[in-house]
Amino acid sequence: MKQSLQVKMGQTLAMTPQLQQAIKLLQLSTLELQSEIQDALENNPMLETQEEDGAEPKENDSSRAAGDDAQDQARSEETATAASTEANPDEFAQANENSDVLPDDLPVDSAWEDVYEASSPSSMQSGGEGENRDFTEFHNSGISSIQDHLNDQIRFAPLSDRDQIIATTIIDAVDDNGYLLDDIDVLLEALNRDINNPDDLVELSELESVLHLVQHLDPPGCAARDASDCMSIQIGQLKQTDVTDRAMAIVNNHLELLASHDFPRLRRLLKINDDQLQEAIALIRSLNPRPGRQIVQDHDQYIVPDVFVKKHKGVWRVELNPDIAPKLGINALYAGMVKRADKSDDNNFLRNHLQEARWFIKSLQSRNETLLRVATAIVERQRSFLEYGEEAMKPLVLRDIAEQLSLHESTISRVTTQKYIHTPRGIFEFKFFFSSHVSTANGGECSATAIRAMIRKYIAAEDATKPLSDSKIASTLVAEGIQVARRTVAKYRESMAIPPSNERKRLN
Repeated sequence: MKQSLQVKMGQTLAMTPQLQQAIKLLQLSTLELQSEIQDALENNPMLETQEEDGAEPKENDSSRAAGDDAQDQARSEETATAASTEANPDEFAQANENSDVLPDDLPVDSAWEDVYEASSPSSMQSGGEGENRDFTEFHNSGISSIQDHLNDQIRFAPLSDRDQIIATTIIDAVDDNGYLLDDIDVLLEALNRDINNPDDLVELSELESVLHLVQHLDPPGCAARDASDCMSIQIGQLKQTDVTDRAMAIVNNHLELLASHDFPRLRRLLKINDDQLQEAIALIRSLNPRPGRQIVQDHDQYIVPDVFVKKHKGVWRVELNPDIAPKLGINALYAGMVKRADKSDDNNFLRNHLQEARWFIKSLQSRNETLLRVATAIVERQRSFLEYGEEAMKPLVLRDIAEQLSLHESTISRVTTQKYIHTPRGIFEFKFFFSSHVSTANGGECSATAIRAMIRKYIAAEDATKPLSDSKIASTLVAEGIQVARRTVAKYRESMAIPPSNERKRLN
């Protein structure tokens, strides 16, 4: 076979490192972006944060360690301290009003630490009246697991060592809701697994006796097998009356009928009237079916919006949140060390990091510009929602924004994922403003979000004794010009976690 060389021309799509980095930053959430920026500041000495008011930039730890020696750093600290004292002597004096009086004459070689003891952040936070303490310290101070809470009570109970071991085994099998994760047989097998002497085996009666004790600790109902068992334990701690007897009969034998709101059958089985049934149901509703949640709290996750939308003089304005990311710049000192003709390893190191820093800053700027463009386009399309609410939401898909901004749908998808917009009506994810459409009688379109809002409004205004069925809601929507089937109403209702009409029915 003869070998030969050929020259061909063609076009291929290549993902450059700059493009890959821009795409990566574009799809990051706010918290992920902050972590990415922090990693870049720690690993690239050319990057530094800059003050918004034009002050001197703050160098990151890497650049400060590489560029300053101990003597220059001490001299800069003395200069900064003197400058702050001259700028506002009253404030400086007020900050040190609780300190000892500074001596008139200090030796030239003395240091600030020789006269004043350095205050640690923890001591500053614990002092005063707590104005400098982080609110999460108070938020998390009382949190404990349900196991710790129950074990603290068992530790002071008059139990033998054997019963203490049984109680600890039971408590370890309790989940955050307060229910037993394992069956009694599994717990019994676990307790007897390492016991060789038959006389020392734990009996079922022993396990049930200790289980009864654990179930009546605080909060009552923990270590229950199911919701019926849990509520039965709580009712058993109340003073016995006719109402508690009826409630006990319902939770033990007819809980499914109560969940399906089959009140006529409950009245027939219990041989009681409506008032007596309502009293029993009111007692059951006062119980806690998840007692473990009194100890283990699912705390709210706070969202930092990426974009703010405000109405100024009748015009809706879109602004980026300036607090989601620090302003970055190039370290002028290190950038000046780069020599064009120098091929040394140190110079190559600086040149490569300088190029990476420029790419990173440019990618951040591109991310912010794209985010602002997409948010502005969404606000233009959904201005009626901002004015009138969810019922005025217009149909919108990713393709609409992509065509308007001449971007690819995948880019719009990345921008709208895990990004949040702050509006006068609340904080919403970008994807909230995108929804499919349903045709109307006059040939127009109505968004799925608007239909959900209308369904929610109809159900909120319904008669609790005669709740609206899906067919009735569909008929009402059709009467208003929205062509929607009963199956569609049922699908939207289920997506909003609204139970069907038979489960929404209430007593008079």
